[in-house]
Amino acid sequence: MSTKSITFALLTALSMAAAGCGVAEQGRSPVVVRIDALDAASGGATTGTFGGYLHSDVQNVITVNNVQTPTRFNDVGRATLSLVLKDPGSPGVANTPSELNSVTITHYRVVYRRTDGRNVQGVDVPFAFDSGMTITVSPTGQGQQTFDIVRVSAKREAPLLALVSNFQTLDVIADVTFYGKDMQNNDVAVTGSIGITFANYGG
Repeated sequence: MSTKSITFALLTALSMAAAGCGVAEQGRSPVVVRIDALDAASGGATTGTFGGYLHSDVQNVITVNNVQTPTRFNDVGRATLSLVLKDPGSPGVANTPSELNSVTITHYRVVYRRTDGRNVQGVDVPFAFDSGMTITVSPTGQGQQTFDIVRVSAKREAPLLALVSNFQTLDVIADVTFYGKDMQNNDVAVTGSIGITFANYGG
């Protein structure tokens, strides 16, 4: 075999290996997790009013014993999730999902970013964070779970703390990634995004 033939064979093998790695990185689970809706609600007085955009109040004022007291609340996100088979079958011969295709979400990560590219955590945007979550999504239905999308601690740190007194606003996008496993222990992940405007709305 000539040197050119050996080289071509090696390159072909490496190419096939790289392609295999790419497929593996996409996940071996037979299902894909889909975010049907990603909503959020501001903490404090408006808790429970979910919408597709979050107006996050960096400071709330509550009345305790007739005394107005500044305080802070976490903001809550709500994810509605469902599953889709990667191989739906062929026309007239559809694949039927089973309980083995169920997915349990085990944790999530929130990362904040600005559209102007200024994304230094603790300076331009709040720090990213990870937290736990446990919800099992059936292959034939939806799963819905609430979670912290803005922590109280973030409102006590830069850059949100300054908004209490300077009355400026900060517009960010929160990218929320949910991680889990199917019943065959295959890793799955899905990311959704929601806009947030931070401000001292109460003045």
